[in-house]
Amino acid sequence: MAKSSKKKQKIEKDEESFTLNPIVLIQRLLQGRTFLTLAFFKRYWIYVVAGTVMMLMYISNKYVYQSDKAKLGTMKVMLNNASTDFVDASSRYNSRILESQMKTYVDSMGIDLNLSKEPPFKLNEE
Repeated sequence: MAKSSKKKQKIEKDEESFTLNPIVLIQRLLQGRTFLTLAFFKRYWIYVVAGTVMMLMYISNKYVYQSDKAKLGTMKVMLNNASTDFVDASSRYNSRILESQMKTYVDSMGIDLNLSKEPPFKLNEE
């Protein structure tokens, strides 16, 4: 009976004095005892909380990065579309200005030319 009470006292003493010694942790793991005891959390609670907060901040930062990256992708597509629309509008504007200037020049010369409603066609030699 004295041996069993000594073993109980030794086990209780081991759990009270928590250590981060890898050999002791492996021995406890092999014996089926956990190394994350209440004594661990009592002693290192600030580190556990700080580690948890840091992991949550990492996850949050990664989520914000991914959402900003998706927004940037959509904005790039919108910029490309706007650039294409600008080039198209600019070319239409320039062609209208050239056409109207040519029309006023022809009218001032007194030449009777009109815009054709049919597209031009190619004459073939036969």
